Amino acid sequence: MGANELSALLWRERELLELLLFKLEEEQLLLTAGRSRWIQHATREVEQVMERLRAAGLARSVEVAAVALEWSTTEDASLRDLVAGAPDGPWSDIFSAHLRAMTTVTAEIKRVRDSNDTFLREALRSTQETFATTGSSGGTYDSTGASDSVSAGGRLFDTSL
Repeated sequence: MGANELSALLWRERELLELLLFKLEEEQLLLTAGRSRWIQHATREVEQVMERLRAAGLARSVEVAAVALEWSTTEDASLRDLVAGAPDGPWSDIFSAHLRAMTTVTAEIKRVRDSNDTFLREALRSTQETFATTGSSGGTYDSTGASDSVSAGGRLFDTSL
């Protein structure tokens, strides 16, 4: 275990972050196209990538702690701390590049996630407004299967009497 393994884990985590960004953008395309039928599938894929990211983050934390001890920094060091405490050589630059790339992708993920959240809230509000303007209540059914709601349809009254 060491810096090489940590760098490999960081590459894998970066790939997962890129995949998450792709899945969120895919979800956004479905939302903007009004293809709500597929949203649940896209959401499930986002959740699957998030699970993989959690596992990768845990593995990275363990490896960062090992490298931190190797480099005589604190065991609970962050990647930023590891960059600052790196010995002379290329590791400082390598880990700095990983940190910059991961920070950039994370900012993009946040932007797309927030945008998707806005789309979903607008869709929910639109759906609620549509139901509110239909004028019919959901109603319930009795044990015979008949509806207990009163029809709001037109009625004819004989006014000639």
